[in-house]
Amino acid sequence: MTDPFTVTAALRAMAFDIARYTTDRGDGLHDTAVPGLTYARQSAPHHAVGSIADPLLAIMVQGRKEIVLGEEVYAPAPGQHLVITVDLPVAAYLTHASPQAPYLGIKIALDRALLCDLLAVAPPREATASRGGSPLGIALSPADPRLLDAVHRLMRLHETPRDIPALAPLILREIHYRLLTGDQAAVLHQVAAGGSAVQRIAGVIRHLRADFIRPVDVRELAHAAHMSPSAFHQHFKSVTSLSPLQYVKQLRLVEARRLMLADGVRAERAAFAVGYESASQFSREYGRLFGAPPISDVGRLRRTGGVAVDAV
Repeated sequence: MTDPFTVTAALRAMAFDIARYTTDRGDGLHDTAVPGLTYARQSAPHHAVGSIADPLLAIMVQGRKEIVLGEEVYAPAPGQHLVITVDLPVAAYLTHASPQAPYLGIKIALDRALLCDLLAVAPPREATASRGGSPLGIALSPADPRLLDAVHRLMRLHETPRDIPALAPLILREIHYRLLTGDQAAVLHQVAAGGSAVQRIAGVIRHLRADFIRPVDVRELAHAAHMSPSAFHQHFKSVTSLSPLQYVKQLRLVEARRLMLADGVRAERAAFAVGYESASQFSREYGRLFGAPPISDVGRLRRTGGVAVDAV
């Protein structure tokens, strides 16, 4: 059982350290000297334009946000952690943040090789949430005090930079072990286990992310995953909450939105850049996903402080 007092104390200590590290650096994402460790700070509510989330552990330390994947909404609160096990197109709404109490969060990149290496010593657990027989590629859980303790020790290596090369790998190994033996163990075991359905889907997803401009051939993808088309479709949707076609469409639209807002690219040019052959089709599908045509949506984001940052 999670000890609420231990979790509260850990969050306070983490918030203090993140605030101290980021105060002079301002809002945004801040990479650190510790490999794979990133801090997030925002001083006002905003809507993130969206991004493709890499496999990661995210811990909400202070503030609130909603993370959107397709029609699914996840609302992590302080004291909870989010694990993403495959590359997913997500957006986020930061709902609670102010200059006096900024949103503060931690991201740690998941290392698939390290997860695989730990399988032999991390006992497997049964899945607690699944669709079509496969666990979801994103899950939210209360944070175990032992996990928070390990993460905080990783953060505190900033105080002794010379210790980072020797101690960071050991603490990261402990963090991965805690995840493999925690509430989301079933998902992580299947991602790490050689030949599992989830691992095969993850491989296809990495391929799609690297080449999302190319037309989608579901039969070809199913063959690459060593599945029948129907089984591939079922497993893909259970992992991502999206069909393969919906997934690629969201990859394209998220990237087009980023190009327009961050780089000032015009809508028609952004459409062709992400693989659309028809600007009118792009505008229709963009409006369905984001609730407004490209020009209106980008204008609204600029007026209301939408930012092109990582959404998790």
